Amino acid sequence: MPTLAIRIFLAGLLLAGLTGCDRAADRQAAPPAVTQKPTPSPTQGCTACHPFTLDTAHSFGCPGCHGGDPAATTAEAAHANLIELPAHPANMRAVCGRCHARETEAVAGSLHFTLAREVNSVRRAFGANQDLPSLLAIPVTEPPTTPLALADDMLRRRCLRCHPYYQGDPYPETEHGTGCAACHLDFGDTRLESHAFVRFPADDQCLHCHYGNTVGADYYGRFERDFSWEYRTPYRLDDVSPRPYGVEYHQLAPDVHQRAGMACIDCHDGGQLMDTAHGKATLSCAACHDWRPGRPLPAANLTVASDQLILITRRDGKRLPVPTLTDPAHRAYQDKATCVACHAQWSFNDHGQHLLRQDTDDYDPWTFLTVQGCYEVEASLENGLAGEEDGPPAMIDKLTGDARPGLWLKGYELRRWEEPLLCRDDAGRLTVCRPSLDLHLSFLNADQEVLFDAVTPVPGTRIIRPYTPHTTGKAGAFFRQRLQNFIQPGKKP
Repeated sequence: MPTLAIRIFLAGLLLAGLTGCDRAADRQAAPPAVTQKPTPSPTQGCTACHPFTLDTAHSFGCPGCHGGDPAATTAEAAHANLIELPAHPANMRAVCGRCHARETEAVAGSLHFTLAREVNSVRRAFGANQDLPSLLAIPVTEPPTTPLALADDMLRRRCLRCHPYYQGDPYPETEHGTGCAACHLDFGDTRLESHAFVRFPADDQCLHCHYGNTVGADYYGRFERDFSWEYRTPYRLDDVSPRPYGVEYHQLAPDVHQRAGMACIDCHDGGQLMDTAHGKATLSCAACHDWRPGRPLPAANLTVASDQLILITRRDGKRLPVPTLTDPAHRAYQDKATCVACHAQWSFNDHGQHLLRQDTDDYDPWTFLTVQGCYEVEASLENGLAGEEDGPPAMIDKLTGDARPGLWLKGYELRRWEEPLLCRDDAGRLTVCRPSLDLHLSFLNADQEVLFDAVTPVPGTRIIRPYTPHTTGKAGAFFRQRLQNFIQPGKKP
């Protein structure tokens, strides 16, 4: 029988709501890199079975990127030496790089590809004394023998579904391409919708990864519900998927920029998203809203008309006048608070994130918590409760495709969005923060032994960390009340 500690853990999750993970075990591991040169070839043989239309810039024949033999008369012969995912990071330099050498070289070191910030912040919290260059360097220790090894296993198998090496969960709006295709090919309803490459990705491409309670979903006013059945009302009776992103969401106020018609790429351009590991700085609020005539334009999609700064949206060319700062409060607080400290309408406050690796096949305690925001975990729970699971629980490594023992289950103590939390950033300014490292890791092995019980980050870890919520709106009449607890009495702000 499970120990008292595990029973308490499970009882806590039943009282709280829950969230999170990844793709079913049939996901393909990284394909081998290619070396052959593309040669123009007719596509009729391929499109007879794969009726995709290419864009003008890529209309040089399917074998140019995918290899294979379009003149073959059998599927087996046609697929000989096939490169299924030519844009995958293992292939993109050899395939996409023939025409896009500079871009593929730069993007390989970008933060979107390495996820170095996210990976290293978690690993430091559990005892790592040096940073890794990339998610690919996360060690594998099986079974985990230290809190850091347990965190590494969690990262590789539970967390890293949203990266260009993996195709994501097969929920309607979370599956995406790999490598270059993650952003530049349209996916929807768990399938490739078009083989025409897009220069300026639409926001739904971004949201294939930036969903749930992460920056991106908040731009559209979406706050993920808890996992428990009682917290996921109202229920849908029609055929529309209530869980396009794995878990239902509350619809809150979208960001004012989204309501004005701006897309993600209007602030986050290719230079920032596809540059080196540090990337280019994101377009700041003040760069646009505090711009004055005579200063350089802060972005390529900005222009000036009658001394008025105008933003031109990259996807549809809409011209949006950029309001300038006029309230005296901006000057009074500009060195003491970030813009979001006053202008964030709400933020993600998920407290007490518990993750349990369970190597036993005791699924009964999770009857009402089968929705986990993770397709692979949900399938294992549902099959296990139905008595249809073959063998002990296992999950795949999202970087290699290898299956290893254990199922990573997840839950929260509290999920709220009301008043944004405030803390100080590295420059000492007040800003919005969230408990992103409020993590508790446990491990129950196949012999029902509790090897780790709610292990928390090492002493000195900053649990509540600054971030920039994309929920901008008017500061309102009470913005000073947000700041008053941080302003020293008797001193001017």
